[in-house]
Order: sequence, then C-alpha cells, then structure tokens
Amino acid sequence: MEQLGLIGGFLPLIIVLVLMYFMMIRPQQKQQKKLAEMRSSLVIGDRIVTIGGIKGSVVKISDDSITIESGNGAKLDIVKTAVGQVLQKDTAGTDIIQE
Repeated sequence: MEQLGLIGGFLPLIIVLVLMYFMMIRPQQKQQKKLAEMRSSLVIGDRIVTIGGIKGSVVKISDDSITIESGNGAKLDIVKTAVGQVLQKDTAGTDIIQE
C-alpha cells in the first residue's frame, strides 16, 4: 500500500514533465530543424535577411559561410547560422557555384 502512495506522489510531477516536453521542447526542436533546412537550401540569388537585420542577395556559398551583397554593393561574408529568413527565392535558374 505504501508503494501506491509513493507512485501517486510522483504522478503529478511526471505529468508536468511530459506536458512540458510536448509544449516547450518539441516545438523548439521542430523550429530548429526548419531553420536548418532553410539554411541548407540557400542558393545563389536568394534575397535574405540576417538575424542582425542586414538585407542582401547571396552571391557565394561555402560549407559554413555565405557571401551576400547588400543594396549599396558591399559584400559581406557571414556564417550560415546568421541567416534569419529568406525573403525571395531565386527562380531565374541561375547557375549555382558552391565551394
């Protein structure tokens, strides 16, 4: 009988942990997976915004970094994890040269 009381005492804690997993941890993992897929599907010509707010077009892609050209012609080398979102995908079918 004492064992049933011990399990009953831990049951609310277990329920809270399971709810926390499904409401907080799992959605965060899905969001990170979606961002990783977006960053890995970048192609030359895509218009992007960095997490710092810099807008530009992708002109060169390396393994872990990309080069973007901003509106004033400046070229910036950034790491792929700094890409916040893709504004416009390149649909012109330009040749992709990845290093």
